[in-house]
Amino acid sequence: MILAPLAGVALVVSVATGFIAAPEGMISTTARQKSAAMEPLISSATECIARAVAADPRFASTPPAKLGDLIVDSIPACIRPVRAMIDGYDRYFGDGTGETFFMGPYLDTLPTAVSNLVADKRR
Repeated sequence: MILAPLAGVALVVSVATGFIAAPEGMISTTARQKSAAMEPLISSATECIARAVAADPRFASTPPAKLGDLIVDSIPACIRPVRAMIDGYDRYFGDGTGETFFMGPYLDTLPTAVSNLVADKRR
């Protein structure tokens, strides 16, 4: 399963990069504004992971349903955009919510998003 290895990577990322969120805490904005502000950070992290997966030599022989290992292996190469996404989420939605978002909704949808982004590379 992809969740356990990614949880380990998330822990390593947290320890290695430390806390980077703004000291002033949450930003006062509407939910729509917060979501709009997060879109580029989420896209950047997802696109980096998709590029790393597509560049992996194992990609050509890996069926789309088995991209989990390639995704896990790509996280260290994309540590900056992933950390920026987590920190942005903390900044907009409150301390600690970034890790929760990363480990929950983001990882739940990541395999599908990566599959969609790398579909062109398979043709």
